[in-house]
Amino acid sequence: MDESSRVAVVTGAGSGIGRAVALALAAAGYRVGLAGRTQDKLDATIALAPDADRGRLHARATDVGDPVSVRAFFDAVVDRFGRIDLLFNNAGTGAPAVPFEDLTYDQWKAVVDANLTGTFLCMQQAFRVMKAQTPRGGRIVNNGSISADAPRPHSAPYTSTKHAVTGLTKSAALDGRGFDIAVGQIDIGNAATDMTTRMRSGILQAHGAVAAEPVMDVRNVVDAVLFMASRPLDANVLFLTVMATEMPYVGRG
Repeated sequence: MDESSRVAVVTGAGSGIGRAVALALAAAGYRVGLAGRTQDKLDATIALAPDADRGRLHARATDVGDPVSVRAFFDAVVDRFGRIDLLFNNAGTGAPAVPFEDLTYDQWKAVVDANLTGTFLCMQQAFRVMKAQTPRGGRIVNNGSISADAPRPHSAPYTSTKHAVTGLTKSAALDGRGFDIAVGQIDIGNAATDMTTRMRSGILQAHGAVAAEPVMDVRNVVDAVLFMASRPLDANVLFLTVMATEMPYVGRG
């Protein structure tokens, strides 16, 4: 199946990495369902696409932590495009960088709902669709984080949920094996988006200093996701790390 007949779903498509990947998939010929918290931001993503690509984009405001909202979104994509071949599970959030004991339950829960429960719910709906469609199967790419292996200070909710996403990726890769569903994960370090603006001015390091960190063009992430997406279903990129070369990850702390 070539890209012109494939259907992708991108969560967190209203900004940053999700927006960049959704636009690149449309440019590559995919029909793309876009999910995000606010319709205005999703519509702004579509407005950035060339006129020729906009008909391949369909956006719906979705709360990824709500099973009813997630089911409605996936049903809408299938109603519009007929199938789903790729899920880029990208939606996520973080909590304020406060001392561990000052983190509130609501701050913890918001990150768990978006990063972990949201990832699970979207994978579950993708499995449901991919098992039933003809041709059967598809691919899921979860957005993990290098923070799961080397956490930043004051990042317990984010680090914990991203560590759990790795477990979800491995478990789903096993469960999808007999149904032509390939599941992999991309771990990203310091892509230049609105979320990483503060890294260029200074961010708290493990030894207590505040220092600027190098970032990389988000196109490097886009290219990596497109590479993973373009593999035939008998091949899987289980884990891929793409990061700014000079960022403090290897040897962090």
